[in-house]
Amino acid sequence: MPDFSPERAAQSKTDAEFFAVATDVVNGLEKELRRARPEERGRWRALEIGCGTGRLMRPMSRHFLEIHGVDLSDKLIGEARENLRDVPHAHLHLSQGPGLADFADESLDFIYSHDFFAHVPSREAALDFLRESQRVLRPGGYARLEFAGGPGSPFSTQELLEFAQAHDFQVLALEGVSTPSLWTTWRKRPAGGPQESTAGAPATVIRRITNASSFEPVAPCRGRFASIALRVENLPPDAGLHHLRVMIGNSLGAVTYIGPPDRTGWQEVRVDLPELEATGLLPVQLFWLEQPLSAPTTLRVIPPGPLIPRVVLAPQRAEGRMAKVTIEEVARPYEIEISVGGRTLDDVEKVCTSPRTQRYDVQCLLPEEIGPGVHQLEIRIGRRKLGPLPIHVEA
Repeated sequence: MPDFSPERAAQSKTDAEFFAVATDVVNGLEKELRRARPEERGRWRALEIGCGTGRLMRPMSRHFLEIHGVDLSDKLIGEARENLRDVPHAHLHLSQGPGLADFADESLDFIYSHDFFAHVPSREAALDFLRESQRVLRPGGYARLEFAGGPGSPFSTQELLEFAQAHDFQVLALEGVSTPSLWTTWRKRPAGGPQESTAGAPATVIRRITNASSFEPVAPCRGRFASIALRVENLPPDAGLHHLRVMIGNSLGAVTYIGPPDRTGWQEVRVDLPELEATGLLPVQLFWLEQPLSAPTTLRVIPPGPLIPRVVLAPQRAEGRMAKVTIEEVARPYEIEISVGGRTLDDVEKVCTSPRTQRYDVQCLLPEEIGPGVHQLEIRIGRRKLGPLPIHVEA
């Protein structure tokens, strides 16, 4: 059996840290559930892989007839049983390795996992869980899974897409590709791949295009806001990221998300723009299986605005004398300087975690000369000054 640590990193977070992100995770999972009608998913059997102490199973349990959790630690499973003792339709399972032996073929409707695949100790163990997920998920069932993205990720997005295609998964979302939190949504389709003809089907129409971050019908040619949302009518049911293409001008955009139909039957298709040189009114057209799917419409593309560096995540404490700050819209990371208590730090590491938003994790080691207590952390990027940010240095 592989050496799975009961104290795996996903469960080492404090309750405060967990609940700081849990609301967003639950909201994201519930958004994916809209792909099915409420009365349908009320009959579903769901599974959380890497359930830990059951903190996500509790809010998710209200959506399902049964909800199951599996983990590799008997200690965590014991805590989950105690935490969920008042949820009669919640069931916990201890896995004896990377498998789902307690579940029959095609017996589950929805599988989700938060933070687990980022901490499985090997690629092969992760792949075993993915293969098992394909086995136990029924045709038409969904998987919503989080992986580690960005530099150092054990899986590239191309590898995930290739695995999904080889195992008859329709990929509907691939979000946060260059960030530490990559979420993907897969739908298990019957063997044989997508339908290759739309003959006789209603015409697919792009009804509206807006910026993905606002309701404005405009997008910059590059940068953090160079992403659009298409409202599409009559999208083929088999449309997935493998075969759906969006052309903007003469360039190919990157489809990142295909949403569930709304009340009008329209679906949202999110697309990251390539770095375009042209601006003005550009044609936008959908292609399916390399054939035109929709008539072209237009998008107004404008030059990007100026970069304004900003702190998006700041530490409150320096644990082990280490502090990490996350900054976005940094054009020249070599200009980043960190000072604490008026002392400029020499030991500073900068890692790009999102090229599109030009986001950097800046980690610094505080020297022994900076004593315990609250100090002011200041950031300079060239002539621009950010902060100061209070930080507590422990003894």
